[in-house]
Amino acid sequence: MKVTYETATFAGGCFWCMVKPFDELPGIIKVVSGYTGGTKENPTYEEVCYGQTGHVEAVQITFDSEKMTYKQLLDIYWMQIDPTDAGGQFYDRGESYKPVIFYHNKEQREVAEASKRELNESGKFSKPIAVAIEPAGPFYSAEEYHQDFYKKNPERYNAYQHGSGRADFILKHWGERIEKR
Repeated sequence: MKVTYETATFAGGCFWCMVKPFDELPGIIKVVSGYTGGTKENPTYEEVCYGQTGHVEAVQITFDSEKMTYKQLLDIYWMQIDPTDAGGQFYDRGESYKPVIFYHNKEQREVAEASKRELNESGKFSKPIAVAIEPAGPFYSAEEYHQDFYKKNPERYNAYQHGSGRADFILKHWGERIEKR
């Protein structure tokens, strides 16, 4: 039996914070930090941060859909971000940090739109869900020092999670401590 992997791409602010929640879950093959949605081929971190390319920081997830569904990935995604803030995430402001779901096919688009609608109608947030849903384009891996940042720099990663307000937001809205992930 041939196993076919799928790809999911999510932007949710700083990509350092978007790897750990998905990494090492059943069915996850790999999670890569990178840049997408812009106009320049092979952008650098500095170019993206200074708004010179139109890219956002994102993670690209390769997954086995027999073990982890796209809907399950979306459920995890929503719990990592402030879905009502289109201007960035937590301390990170600007275009390169805006939240976006990048779909790779028609089915992903439909599932993402239904998931967004469901969250909007849930009443969990007092403001409307502001996450864009856009077609996936070229994805460029970030520099090596950005990959698996939470493993390479656990103290800095944890300080950032808490200092940025992300950890408290997740606890307040989802009732889970970020350390459990």
